Amino acid sequence: MNLTIHSSFLPHTDADAALAFYRDSLGFEVRKDVGYKGMRWITVGPVDQPDTNIVLTTAAATPGVTDDERRTIAEMMAKGTYAMVILATADLDGTFAKLQASGADVVQEPTEQPYGVRDCAFRDPAGNHVRINEVR
Repeated sequence: MNLTIHSSFLPHTDADAALAFYRDSLGFEVRKDVGYKGMRWITVGPVDQPDTNIVLTTAAATPGVTDDERRTIAEMMAKGTYAMVILATADLDGTFAKLQASGADVVQEPTEQPYGVRDCAFRDPAGNHVRINEVR
């Protein structure tokens, strides 16, 4: 079996703020921007990886989620404990500096972790945890 990751979903609370972060701060290209009944799905991804996508979606779009669950999700997103994505770069310090200069919410500066990874962390505008590993 030969599988690849095609799309992964991250929730947003403000489509325009999410778009600005993933497009302008991270440099991802916008592949789709679809609205329907007040909801908006934005598909982004690295320019040089056309088959790898992150779909930014509203938590309200998830079928079967109750209002109580939506409130819990919103609380977890606000704390940065609901969703996470781990990205990678060969230039961690340069990437960190660019993101910090863009005004991104810094969670952790570049750090050598005890488990053998050097990385940093940010929160996107919805509170999602974004870690960036250094590729060695």
